[in-house]
Amino acid sequence: MCSIFGMFDLHPGDDLLALRQQALALSQRQRHRGPDWSGVYVAPEVILVHERLAIVDPASGSQPLRSRDGRLALAVNGEIYNHRELRAASDYDFTTGSDCEVINALYLAGDADLANKLNGIFAFALWDGESRRYMIARDPIGVCPLYWGHDAQGRLLVASELKSLSGICADVAEFPAGHIYDSASGELRQYYQRPWRDYAVVQGRPADRAALRQAFEQAVHRQLMTDVPYGVLLSGGLDSSLVAACAARFARERIEDDDRSEAWWPRLHSFAIGLEGSPDLAAAERAAQALGTVHHGFVYSFEEGLDALPEVIRHIETYDVTTIRASTPMYLLARRIKAMGVKMVLSGEGSDEIFGGYLYFHKAPSAEAFHEELVRKLDALHSYDCLRANKSMMAWGVEPRVPFLDREFMDVAMGFDAADKMAGGGRMEKAVLREAFEGALPDEILWRQKEQFSDGVGYGWIDGLKAHAEAQVSDREFAAAAARFPHNPPATKEAYYYRAVFEQFYPGPAAAATVPGGKSIACSSPAAIAWDPAFATAADPSGRAVQGVHLQASPA
Repeated sequence: MCSIFGMFDLHPGDDLLALRQQALALSQRQRHRGPDWSGVYVAPEVILVHERLAIVDPASGSQPLRSRDGRLALAVNGEIYNHRELRAASDYDFTTGSDCEVINALYLAGDADLANKLNGIFAFALWDGESRRYMIARDPIGVCPLYWGHDAQGRLLVASELKSLSGICADVAEFPAGHIYDSASGELRQYYQRPWRDYAVVQGRPADRAALRQAFEQAVHRQLMTDVPYGVLLSGGLDSSLVAACAARFARERIEDDDRSEAWWPRLHSFAIGLEGSPDLAAAERAAQALGTVHHGFVYSFEEGLDALPEVIRHIETYDVTTIRASTPMYLLARRIKAMGVKMVLSGEGSDEIFGGYLYFHKAPSAEAFHEELVRKLDALHSYDCLRANKSMMAWGVEPRVPFLDREFMDVAMGFDAADKMAGGGRMEKAVLREAFEGALPDEILWRQKEQFSDGVGYGWIDGLKAHAEAQVSDREFAAAAARFPHNPPATKEAYYYRAVFEQFYPGPAAAATVPGGKSIACSSPAAIAWDPAFATAADPSGRAVQGVHLQASPA
């Protein structure tokens, strides 16, 4: 994973040398995402800059990727997990071993649905010098970030992170997940649309637990594609432990040659972080012992987290309370991981959105309401957990991969009736996933109660943040919050504090509008409020604040 920067629709007479220097300077703002190499492509109509984090084919996969005849230039942030299958089916004259070069092959084959053929996480900008055409696209869920906007001269700019466009584009906005833009038609089109979004399509379909398990194991296997040292994030909760269990199963063989040779790094390393005595550190240690990983548990102090907070907000580019709480320990963990020479990690994001893992799902009144809320959560995931995992890790040049969001796995996991996912009445959240993996983990891990990451690193973290914000934000300032921040006015002093820090780095209404309104948890969902009106009054997005559910939920 890397970063991309593009400048399109350049004008005749533009000073290309000056624009190249500007593009390089703006791209440098996101170079933490790709510290290994920088590549630039310049033509009279376009400039592409790529900051590379070399994961696959580090020797020859530098970008922008050019077709052999020089017609195409491609800058990609991401990984294409099915690139070998696509490569085998193509007669394109490949110039590198890069997984991303299959995008050029699909384009030249005239595949109008090329983005839909990719199983991976990606944001790309492709230039066709022969037809003077460009395409911009983002992966189905939005795991990889992407922003776009226009400069004062009307040129279209695109970048992996907001910081590269802030102060340059007055209309900066997030490029929507699952969409592709084609300059030939001027159309922004949603290419990713799955039948399972409609509950009527999946209604009555029973869950096949064996197929669910196989699909997830295959997703993890695909995503172990790497030519550099890697590891897994392990909190000791269900999701990260399942990822680690599957990765441990495949770690000894090299995925790139169909498991025929020994892996270059056969011992699986796992990583966790928390305050002294945190629930996650203890649970992660137990999980690591059960799985046989080489485990690294790191302790951080509240003061260290507080010191990092401004930089965290600058990197993750949001003022959402839950996201910032959870991003800070993840940011600190990424720095530790980077120091150990690891460049890629597998993580458990997406499971809660697919299986209804949040505690408020216990209140769902029907399978249809449950399913519709899952779809809503998946649609919003790019603004919260995907953003947190990607930007917190990539702040230090560590690539996070998320096998629960593998598109083939999602088709299986979202393709059966949500009646089999429902919790409550003594049935634990995500019971169908736990049942599918019986025997893969000790019961104390397989049936561990749900914790939000920001809770699991230590309850003192959230309580300390609230106290700090209370001391920093006066009653008078908070009373005038709506006047200072008319868009998404903060509802708590903690939210006000984060918003003020965000504004220092990203001033202006367009930047503020890139962050969704409301709170990122149950309380902000109209459906959840309908399930239980008490959610409407809960201002604190901690899992502990989901009234009554945390204590009532119990193993099946």
